[in-house]
Amino acid sequence: MLKPRSTATRELVNLDGLWRFATATAVGERPWAGPLDTPLEAAVPASYNDLFTDSAIRDHVGWVWYQRLVRVPRGWSEERVILRVDGATHQGQVYVDDSLVAEHVGGYTPFEADITQYVSAGQEFRLTIGVNNELTNTTIPPGRITVTQDGRRKQTYLHDFYNYAGLARSVWLYSVPSVHIEDISIVTGLDGTSGTVEYEVETSAPATVRVRVLDSSGAEVAASEGTSGSVRLEDVTLWQPGAAYLYELVAEIVDGDGETVGDTYAQPFGVRTVEVRGMQFLINGEPFYFTGFGKHEDTAVRGKGHDDAYLVHDFQLMEWTGANSFRTSHYPYAEEVMDFADRHGIVVIDETAAVGLNLAVEAGLTGAPQRPTFSPDTFNDETRAAHAQAIRELITRDKNHPSVVMWCIANEPSSNEEGAREYFEPLVELTRKLDPTRPVTYAAVMFATSDNDRIAELFDVLCINRYYGWYIATGDLATAETYMEGDLRGWAEKFGKPLIMSEYGADTMPGLHSVWDQPWTEEYQAAYLAASHRAFDRIEAVVGEHVWNFADFQTSHGIHRVDGNKKGVFTRDRRPKAAAHSLRQRWRELGGRKPSGEGS
Repeated sequence: MLKPRSTATRELVNLDGLWRFATATAVGERPWAGPLDTPLEAAVPASYNDLFTDSAIRDHVGWVWYQRLVRVPRGWSEERVILRVDGATHQGQVYVDDSLVAEHVGGYTPFEADITQYVSAGQEFRLTIGVNNELTNTTIPPGRITVTQDGRRKQTYLHDFYNYAGLARSVWLYSVPSVHIEDISIVTGLDGTSGTVEYEVETSAPATVRVRVLDSSGAEVAASEGTSGSVRLEDVTLWQPGAAYLYELVAEIVDGDGETVGDTYAQPFGVRTVEVRGMQFLINGEPFYFTGFGKHEDTAVRGKGHDDAYLVHDFQLMEWTGANSFRTSHYPYAEEVMDFADRHGIVVIDETAAVGLNLAVEAGLTGAPQRPTFSPDTFNDETRAAHAQAIRELITRDKNHPSVVMWCIANEPSSNEEGAREYFEPLVELTRKLDPTRPVTYAAVMFATSDNDRIAELFDVLCINRYYGWYIATGDLATAETYMEGDLRGWAEKFGKPLIMSEYGADTMPGLHSVWDQPWTEEYQAAYLAASHRAFDRIEAVVGEHVWNFADFQTSHGIHRVDGNKKGVFTRDRRPKAAAHSLRQRWRELGGRKPSGEGS
């Protein structure tokens, strides 16, 4: 699915702003059938939960409704009119006046509808979008809904971040010619000093297609004809970590004389290769060492609402620390984030929203008897089908981003339980079929060890989440370091694959200090990270470290959380804790190279 862009043949209208807003309990059964009867307005893009002072809205479970009037530009009379929603968390319905034009399940990937037959150029229509935040055992991510004694519906879920909901990303109206380009796929390679570019262009109807490749100055450097083919870029400039270089593949629908008669679309891309060789992760044939963070789309008031100012500032802070990468924990991020990473040479591990496929965590938190994670009554074939669709939509959206070097298809699943292999093997096969060019990984939970994990051999790279010194050996960093090294050696020796420390961290209250190794202090967080790093440096297979987390973030209520998760090395408003300075010293010295040490 192509990102909406303004081109010579396409026009784009952004529908962000203030929309009428109401929960389903505050309006009738058909809120789309007329003007939404509500005094409330909600910002788009933004999660709705923190916008209002009414706790009933913040804690609402079920449908909410957004509405506004939209005018179709009068010059679009001969064009197809497309409505696109960049994300509706977690289920969306779109109505044009009284007509349902689109439905979608999955909160972090876009969907769209051709609404040409429902609208007229120059005229207004009533746009109503319903968003449902319910999570069940067959959604990705999963959850459970219960009813309290006083009749309230309550949502519980297994992921440790707040279930923000709503229209957290942009909504668009755009035009395309009647015969238009629907998708472009690009795969790059290297042959000596030349770059190879294989492409495929999908059109809405049979058409003659011309392809031109432009360099960063706009000069044409290669051309081809046909809806699929390949071109060669002599003396290619590579896309590299920290040194991004982007070309554009311009696809045009032409007539027999080569004149442009239909749609045109420019797709940015970078030439780079990714390879796993033994226990190394290679970008452009060179060993790469990941430094960076697990992040979240999370800011005050906006929740998961995309904000360009925070986007710029967060990338500046990552650059300041010396980070070269991040993981989109635990869902696909806004496309603006991926585009920015492409332009600025930041490496991305791109993750689906499959977080919480682990009922052992539920048992540990509640004390209830553990239910099997994978069973007909828990996470089942229907869950896996939703998971497969999430993988398809992620790869369809992000396949052309050079910054994306690996697909992570799940975070902390119960990979040590019976049924895990049967659940995950078809999903790994699907991921490789959809994109054979990138490695595939998952992030392993503490309960899954090298001895009992059932799925590690299916994957190319093993991402390991560990909290020695926090949840285990709390306050005892000498023991934590020993545990960490022993654990990592077990994975390395058994599987012989690259390991990335995809999560490690300690909750830290900003401004709390101590001369001793006292948990929650800024000194402890810095010392915790240093102990972990000493262990990493002694293990040859470790090819990266992603601290959990970039910044403090909001979670659901719980006695183990004080206003959210405090493992950020920056506060929620992006002020550095002491650990940020120590990371800056380490990572800027590393510069993307494996640290020197016993195992290097």
